[in-house]
Amino acid sequence: MTLKVAFQMDPIGPINIGADSTFRIALEAQSRGHRLFYYTPDRLFYREGRVMARGWPLEVRREKGNHYTLGDETEVDLADWDVVWLRQDPPFDMGYITTTHLLDMIHPKTLVVNDPFWVRNYPEKLLVLNFPDLTPPTLIARDLAIIREFKHRHGDIILKPLYGNGGAGVFRLDPNDRNLASLHELFTGISREPLIAQKYVPAVVKGDKRIILVDGEPVGAINRVPAEGETRSNMHVGGRPEKIGLTDRDREICAAIGPTLRDKGQIFVGIDVIGDWLTEINVTSPTGIQELERFDGTNAAAKIWEAIEAKRR
Repeated sequence: MTLKVAFQMDPIGPINIGADSTFRIALEAQSRGHRLFYYTPDRLFYREGRVMARGWPLEVRREKGNHYTLGDETEVDLADWDVVWLRQDPPFDMGYITTTHLLDMIHPKTLVVNDPFWVRNYPEKLLVLNFPDLTPPTLIARDLAIIREFKHRHGDIILKPLYGNGGAGVFRLDPNDRNLASLHELFTGISREPLIAQKYVPAVVKGDKRIILVDGEPVGAINRVPAEGETRSNMHVGGRPEKIGLTDRDREICAAIGPTLRDKGQIFVGIDVIGDWLTEINVTSPTGIQELERFDGTNAAAKIWEAIEAKRR
């Protein structure tokens, strides 16, 4: 089977080819004989009934500093393609949301991964709200008095932007902290969005586990350990990845959420688990498959393509 595959992603030049999941997915696709095309989100457009993109035929290679070659710039009708990957990083803003509306118009005739309707309706910090028994106590609110009451109830909390990513803007407010009002001023001064607060889970010092699911099934995990003096374990901010296996509790969490992910067309998902608690379900642009492959030898990219190819058949 040879598929025509388009990648909607951030600029390919600056990526870290040793960590970037989109690069690994593209490399695996190429090795399977699929034809690649690349464009950035600003080059997606709608014109007179057609969803179009202006971009380049793409070849990739694992060669640092020389990891891609582009063909001649061209304009394509995405309805003519077999697969489109929705892989730009958040922020999950109106620009991002608009791309999901446009890609909705060609899916499922063209398979968009992940399904853009449910990416839009199930962003990472909101989908977990469907599984309150699996998550630490959580609050979505903008009103300071409501957030203050939640902090008083739980003492030690994490406060962060609802649509943030990569660990940006994540604060731990312990029982002695006096910065809640100032942080509230800061966040509400730059955005009209609510905030998310969760009870602090002390087990985070041992790591924040990223579990990779393919079509609703867990394929492996990596542990991300915070740097000394840090609360955040995201690799973007210095978290250290390490080898780890799946526990019975991890499998219980995956069994509970897997059918929803599969039913909603979320083929490649990364969930975050701290201790026994599910904290996020990442559907927009999950990462971690290269680290998993290095630690366990699990080729998650191949499993992703096996799922996609089965759907295209």
